[in-house]
Amino acid sequence: MTQVRVNLNSIEKVKAFVNTIAQFESEFDLVSGRYVIDAKSIMGIFSLDISKPIDLNIHTETDEALKEILEAIDMYLVK
Repeated sequence: MTQVRVNLNSIEKVKAFVNTIAQFESEFDLVSGRYVIDAKSIMGIFSLDISKPIDLNIHTETDEALKEILEAIDMYLVK
């Protein structure tokens, strides 16, 4: 598992983010405080406080898959 921070502070960003990660078979969890939700769930994301960066847990099998995912979501990453 790899953990990164993402910024999903608008409705448009949430929609685009979900569409991007839906292309991958890997599992994605968003963690905000004690809440853990499926990152592929738009409704789940809107149950979180999206005004602040959120932790994203990426569950992949290979480093190559992780690299591809990180490139695809680069615009959402908090650096």
